[in-house]
Amino acid sequence: MPKNKEIKKVLVIGSGPIVIGQGAEFDYAGTQACKVLKKQGIKVLLVNPNPATIMTDNTFADEIYFEPLTTCVVTRIIEEERPGGILASLGGQTALTLATQLFEQGILKKFGVKLLGSDIDAIKKSEDRELFRKTMLSIGEPCVKSEIAKDINSAVVAARSIGYPVVVRPAYTLGGAGGGIAKDEKSFIAIAKEGLKLSPITQILVEKSIAGWKEIEFETMRDNIGNAVSVCAMENVDPVGIHTGDSIVVAPTLTISDSDCQMLRTAALKIVSTLGIKGACNCQFALNPNSSEYAVIEVNPRVSRSSALASKASGYPIAKISTLVALGYNLDEIKNEMTGKSLAFFEPKLDYIVVKFPKWPFDKSFLADRTLGTKMKATGEVMKAVRGIEIQTDSLNLPPINNKDILIRLAQENDVRIFTIYEALKKGIKEEKICEITKIDPYFVKCLKDAASVEKELFEKPLTKELFLKAKKIGFTNSFIKNLTGVESLPEFNYEYKIVDTCSDVFNCKTPYFYSSVTDVSKTFDASKYKSGKPVIIVLGSGPIRIGQGVEFDYSSVHCVWALQNMGYDVVVVNNNPETVSTDYETANRLYFEPLTPEDVMNIIKVEKPLGVVVAFGGQTAINLIKTLIDNGVNILGTSAKNIDTAEDREKFDNFLEELQVKRPKATSVSSIDDALKAVEVLGYPVLLRPSYVIGGQSMFIARNDKDIKDFMEKIFSSSTYNSVLVDKYMPGIELDVDCISDGKTVLIPGIMEHI
Repeated sequence: MPKNKEIKKVLVIGSGPIVIGQGAEFDYAGTQACKVLKKQGIKVLLVNPNPATIMTDNTFADEIYFEPLTTCVVTRIIEEERPGGILASLGGQTALTLATQLFEQGILKKFGVKLLGSDIDAIKKSEDRELFRKTMLSIGEPCVKSEIAKDINSAVVAARSIGYPVVVRPAYTLGGAGGGIAKDEKSFIAIAKEGLKLSPITQILVEKSIAGWKEIEFETMRDNIGNAVSVCAMENVDPVGIHTGDSIVVAPTLTISDSDCQMLRTAALKIVSTLGIKGACNCQFALNPNSSEYAVIEVNPRVSRSSALASKASGYPIAKISTLVALGYNLDEIKNEMTGKSLAFFEPKLDYIVVKFPKWPFDKSFLADRTLGTKMKATGEVMKAVRGIEIQTDSLNLPPINNKDILIRLAQENDVRIFTIYEALKKGIKEEKICEITKIDPYFVKCLKDAASVEKELFEKPLTKELFLKAKKIGFTNSFIKNLTGVESLPEFNYEYKIVDTCSDVFNCKTPYFYSSVTDVSKTFDASKYKSGKPVIIVLGSGPIRIGQGVEFDYSSVHCVWALQNMGYDVVVVNNNPETVSTDYETANRLYFEPLTPEDVMNIIKVEKPLGVVVAFGGQTAINLIKTLIDNGVNILGTSAKNIDTAEDREKFDNFLEELQVKRPKATSVSSIDDALKAVEVLGYPVLLRPSYVIGGQSMFIARNDKDIKDFMEKIFSSSTYNSVLVDKYMPGIELDVDCISDGKTVLIPGIMEHI
């Protein structure tokens, strides 16, 4: 039983809709919390209006309220249900702010509800910019020069006093919402007004900009009696000035000295102890790249996207342990399930490097502002970096997004800067110059230089076994190596799969949670010792969260896993998204944290030898692997590959509808700008332009004139992703969704929905 035996019923507050800065990571955290509470014999109440989440499935909560996350609604639920405790630290900023409002309005006290985890003082000292600054100064922790403002006039006075450039940081917001860097008074007033508007307490911090310093994060855990550990240290490749959610991040830290790392670790543990944190907390620091001078940026007294990354990178289940701490357990009483031997008081030790790469929506929004700053724009992220991010490149070569000089493009803080650096290195620009412009550490630039050097070798030299292995260690795919060398037959090669064990192999790990590594070309991974003898089925996940492909595919993938396990199969999940429930070590029998690419997936199939592969629940990401699976003779479970192709290929689907005599808008398939213009002569404007194999309307466009056609088609055909586009007559009117389930003979229609 939990240490606090008075708690019989707990209300868990979810995070509401998926938004930029608040995504699937809170579904993962909330699901973990509900599982822990139920296991402890506690009745679980959940309020969350998001139907796409796994946490709102009736598996995890006893009572689920699909209700708006407002004080009025939650007060009504509390009055009806009378929970003993409320858990808000796992539902992102939405839940934390709501809990604070319930406390301040006296609702929790009125109904005798205990705020579990960090108390209200700890939350306020962390979230209120003024209280946080005063607390840091009281314990001698350095902060950047700053002033608090609650109106635009005092904000302008503060900015003038500090001197431009300044950073605006609103209180109680998520993902840098309402914040930004202002270089002059005009831009400052616009940002400050937005920040004051979005802050629930109408408060902003006006801070001297230290853009260009290193940004270091420590994910920590503290219990009720003061035990505290550093779960994971993470280093942002991008310097201060770019939100950590938009930064490439590595774990552990790679470019700071051990003494500096220990200095910041000590500061992080001192901060969470002073604040009185109970549970997970993320501490962010800025470190001067030329000295050991540092400053505290901010603290998040809750789980975050960084918590999800730290959990999956280290194998330390932060949300689960944070929930147990909230119930009264201490770290020396909680067993680490990864090893089955060590306790949660044992700090994870990483003997590998994790790279997180953000997923941005700019491939869907062609005209969006790609500039990155303190306001987060990424919708999701992957571990295993560029290969897994699904931007139609299998290398670090990406066409420039504009025609400006390379030095000008290096100075632009945008989503393609890492590719611009690679381009600059290949053009002979000195590493020192690149570091001077970008403020990215020389070590990371050297890593890119090494990759460029190997690419040059591949292009200029005969492909030997040694050079091939060298290229694989850099991370180049077989397809890229073939294209560069012109060689059709590559040397034999097998990935070695290693276990995430949290302890640098000190203990034997109990959970089969794998990542691939290039070590010895002759090694072959033996998965048999992790198998139960049951037939194996592989479920392909959906990769990073993006507009049009969100947490709903994680929901369906996880349900697929459970259904197959109940039918007696060993189920393997392949996915690379650290935010999801599907990449929880408890979900499948085995988990491979790998990119969802033909090469990576086929290597796992080679190792696992499955009865079949399920692609239907992994969204467009999984569907796009069908051709590879068919070409390699892999059995696809569910709808056949041929029928999937008929549905996904615009031209084939149009022909299929013609055979069935089903009415639809007049259309024609085109593969050039001239063909599209000729099609419009017949169809008439407006027309809808639709590539095949896309989701959420990605790369679709309504054209109303010839210029629209030319602009769109040039953009589409500049990418190797599409080779044809369906041009059909755009017809406004009522739109309906008909959802069907079929076993191949009988069709069931669960529901018909009308679009307003």
